[in-house]
Amino acid sequence: MTPRPGPAGSATSGAAAVREAPSERPGAGEPGPSRKAPGTTAPAGARPDTAGPDTAGPDTAGLATAGLAGGGTAGGDLARRATADPLFRLVAYALEAAHGRPPAAVWSAPYAFRLGSPGLVAAAGWPTAAAAAPRDDGLVRLSSLGHPADSCDLPLTLSGPLPDAPAWAVRPYTVLRALARAGFGRGGTDLHVQGSLTGAAGLATAEPADCAVALAVADVHARAEERPDRAFLARLLAGALPEGDDGLRRAVFHARPGRALLLGTRPRRRRYVSFDPAASGARLVLMAVRGEAADRPRELAHALSCARRAGALSAWPPGQRPGRSLLMLLPEDRRAAVRAAVAEDFRGRGRPVPRFLNIAVAGAARREE
Repeated sequence: MTPRPGPAGSATSGAAAVREAPSERPGAGEPGPSRKAPGTTAPAGARPDTAGPDTAGPDTAGLATAGLAGGGTAGGDLARRATADPLFRLVAYALEAAHGRPPAAVWSAPYAFRLGSPGLVAAAGWPTAAAAAPRDDGLVRLSSLGHPADSCDLPLTLSGPLPDAPAWAVRPYTVLRALARAGFGRGGTDLHVQGSLTGAAGLATAEPADCAVALAVADVHARAEERPDRAFLARLLAGALPEGDDGLRRAVFHARPGRALLLGTRPRRRRYVSFDPAASGARLVLMAVRGEAADRPRELAHALSCARRAGALSAWPPGQRPGRSLLMLLPEDRRAAVRAAVAEDFRGRGRPVPRFLNIAVAGAARREE
């Protein structure tokens, strides 16, 4: 598979660097170093790249004061705009079809990953999208094409037990409740969420969805011309969903194309290192094994051994804990050979062939206009 354009317009041919966007204010809560799986190595080609003090870009205005509901109609015609990305058109149309009204805003958020070097995170050129429209009756209506039979209408409560809801809706409802407690969206929201990848691809799906939901809902309940404060939302998500990976959320909120974000820097200042595999003649590829969960660690180690013999340069897990996937740097002239060698070995053993996904190093979440 080849990567689709990412949420910051990243190139589709590998980890291509593009013009840097203005940075936002940093998020809060620095996680500790990531743990590497045994036998993996850090990616090559990461070079220090200092960044000066942050400047307030167009998305750094403070959130509106409590109780205000707003949001424009820029997302309303996205479903019918032929030039729009198909995913964002689909999300806008799906909200209108499910809830009978167009979205006031559509936001995209990139999937994110950790690098083998501790404290470095980056964004992938595959997006999750959220479409939202404000309400004033205290109701939240949640839908997702990933769960077509499990749309739900729920009362928005600020405390107490969560209302009875489908399993997939618990997390976005938790984000909506946290925003409402902070004064945003107490009147309710219509929300539709859709990702371009599933968990089987091997990247974390929860954190980009959390960020997309928070950005879209905060946006539609803000004053006109205001944009969500990403530092505020990072703190809110860390408090509401403490089990999540705050480093990945920071990548979603603040990533730059062709760069990796260095965690652990001082507040109000972020630093990046250059991470552009294409510039050094390599390709960043995600490899995910299939089959029973109990077999995955062994099969992943076996796939890595095959890939290294065929020419893979380095490999590391994309999250804090080893799972079903590894990110690999492959020389451009060995990319096909590595994939073929792994596929041949797994077919010869009667095992499901691992999935391979090309990854472009992309930019941060953005509002789709």
